[in-house]
Amino acid sequence: DLHEPEIYRRLTQSLIELADRESTEITTRFPKVHRRVGGYNIDAMLPPALQQREQNMAQLLVGSEGTLAFTRQLTLRLQPIPAYKVLGICHFPSFYQAMESTQHIVGLGPDAVELIDRTLIELALDIPMFSKTLTRFVNGDPDALLLVEFAGEEPTKLQQQLGDLSTLMADLGHPGSVVDIVNPADQQSVWEVRKSGLNIMMSMKGDRKPVSFIEDCAVPLEHLAEFTDRLTRIFEDHGTRGTWYAHASEGCLHVRPVLNMKSPEDVRKMRSIAEQAFSIVREYEGSHSGEHGDGIVRSEFHPIMFGDRMLNIFEQVKQIIDPDGLFNPGKIVDPPRMDDRSLFRYGPEYLDGKRSTQLDWSTWGGFSGAVEMCNNNGACRKQDAAVMCPSFRATGDETHSTRGRANTLRLALTGQLGPNAFTSSEMAESMSLCVGCKACKRECPTGVDMARMKLELQASQTAAHGLNMGQRLVAYLPRYAPMIGGIGPLFNAVQKLPGAALCIESLTGFTRHRRLPRWRKSKRLNSITQAGPADGQAVVVLLDTFSRWFEPENGEALIDVLAAAGCRVHVAGADDKRPLCCGRTFLAAGLIDEARHEARRLLLALKPFIEQKIPLVGLEPACILTLRDEYDVLLPASETKGLADMTFLLEEYLVKQSDVLSIRLEPTQYKQAALHCHCHQKAFATDHDVETVLNWIPELTVNPIASSCCGMAGDFGQWAKNYDVSMAMGELSLLPAVRVLDPNTVVVGGGTSCRQQIHDGTGRDAVHFVQLLYQSMAHSAATRTGETGHS
Repeated sequence: DLHEPEIYRRLTQSLIELADRESTEITTRFPKVHRRVGGYNIDAMLPPALQQREQNMAQLLVGSEGTLAFTRQLTLRLQPIPAYKVLGICHFPSFYQAMESTQHIVGLGPDAVELIDRTLIELALDIPMFSKTLTRFVNGDPDALLLVEFAGEEPTKLQQQLGDLSTLMADLGHPGSVVDIVNPADQQSVWEVRKSGLNIMMSMKGDRKPVSFIEDCAVPLEHLAEFTDRLTRIFEDHGTRGTWYAHASEGCLHVRPVLNMKSPEDVRKMRSIAEQAFSIVREYEGSHSGEHGDGIVRSEFHPIMFGDRMLNIFEQVKQIIDPDGLFNPGKIVDPPRMDDRSLFRYGPEYLDGKRSTQLDWSTWGGFSGAVEMCNNNGACRKQDAAVMCPSFRATGDETHSTRGRANTLRLALTGQLGPNAFTSSEMAESMSLCVGCKACKRECPTGVDMARMKLELQASQTAAHGLNMGQRLVAYLPRYAPMIGGIGPLFNAVQKLPGAALCIESLTGFTRHRRLPRWRKSKRLNSITQAGPADGQAVVVLLDTFSRWFEPENGEALIDVLAAAGCRVHVAGADDKRPLCCGRTFLAAGLIDEARHEARRLLLALKPFIEQKIPLVGLEPACILTLRDEYDVLLPASETKGLADMTFLLEEYLVKQSDVLSIRLEPTQYKQAALHCHCHQKAFATDHDVETVLNWIPELTVNPIASSCCGMAGDFGQWAKNYDVSMAMGELSLLPAVRVLDPNTVVVGGGTSCRQQIHDGTGRDAVHFVQLLYQSMAHSAATRTGETGHS
């Protein structure tokens, strides 16, 4: 027991004696940089440091990576958090200039100087959760940024330090290159980009990824520019490049060469790069292990960095404290080779997982590349106010997290789950609670798109096992809706008969605890082809299946709102008269060929509008955003050219065109609106546009509900097998928030399924925001001027 005084004294005395015997070697060999955790901190057992800590061995254990002791309790010294902070973003035209300037910026006394390089900027711009921040605060096309933070108790002094930073940058040849950020929320959004640096770097698509093995080097600031320049040339000599970010002020940059760890050639390059890089670090009297520890990738290089005698000292430390080698063997002392492929995730027997697919995964280098975007960072297990991952939030089961699903897919791709893994019931179960919310596409730092992967898996499952009656009813809904719509009241009446719900559940699998959506027919929507002033700004609307057959008041309001805003509204239609469909229900059911047929039929009808660059506008997020997202992997790029750029949800179009549209709004009966947006609106960042549009209505206060997925998710919540989980998702945040609202508050739901879940879970009706706009607009007979249709 290490807590017994005699044992503790004996260990301490042995370590002090070892340090005293080897004091000259220790003093000579240990790096003098602040960031260094290589080997064991035996220098902490030398005076005067030892006397200052009253022979406390805790400092020796720092960075020992669990190789010396099992820690049960720690006592930490805390620093007070400064009351105020400001941030300056320094822009540099070249990476070398940023590194050369760092030592001068540190002279101003900042609390932090952190690097973001061009690669990180470019990758972050492709990730929705970061792109708006970079667009807002990064000017021009810099090769590198330095984030410089000053903190303290006096705001005036901090403003002065920002001014000193701008002056210094001008003196260094970069006038006007500093963006000052004082607002705490804006600072936080910028720091989120930097803090997510590793995950952003790992969002790089394809087999070649930034690999960590020399990412922890630290050198004195006066050598930083030269060190990074020499290392860059080493990368070039090996036919690759490095990604850089992190602690510039400490001379400890996280640099990761871009390599393919499935390739034996690139594994050889990894060793060669490591050997040359650590040689340069030793030349500059730096540390090869700045803060992340030695592990397997760096422990074998201790002889180069410290010398054989210091390595023997480390071995003696291990022997004194852990003579039986029980604690985390193979790290710091007696390590394996860093390029031993038997220890790699992609070992020498790793299968590349190539398989034929229904969708186009070439952007990721194949389906396996998309799966391997998951780097196990675990962001999908968070419990904050965001959306990801609703099934994990509801169940707490790793299997039903984005990471759990990605690892299951990876095991299947590599043959570790058997030859028929993709069509197995176990694989279906692993994906069964994925609601396709696309939160991972936006909120996962590496942009894992599990919703799209589920489409691919469902295609395999459907091809192998087909669809049951209920699944076919959902998938083919757009096809039979025009025939059923005329006798919809009869179907609605049948649902009210005693025992009908139980009978429907037994036949179809639809839960008896919900009412199915009510059929409602609109003669106007089935006949209208154009509306609004003939000389108005042209726009084409797509009436989705739900806006046409279940909530026709929303489809009519869409047309009327656009017409009242001065648009010449064209209603998209096909020559065969059957209403158009995005194909989403077929996609979700795994009927890829049927989805392609609907997509091509839609594109044919839209072709004249696409050629004239007339915007396409719609209401239902899952439908409209399918045109912007899934069509790119469903059809060749030549067929979808121009579509994504002209496709908008109503809120996006109104905000984008607000300067040219004639939007005149009046107060409505409502003074408060509670807003819940559809998951796909959040994933594509249109939720803020909804809030913006609603805020145009006079005397209306809009209060967004901090909520995850509502739990309905299209047809997910309609199935009896999913009902409990569906309601559990709703109860995480949305439904409790709605229940406590004032009765006079109008509830706004972004999707048709969201509105049904709110009704089923709280008894309150929710509306699409277009209804509030319709009520708010100053309508007149002129609204429908120029309306035409067919009989």
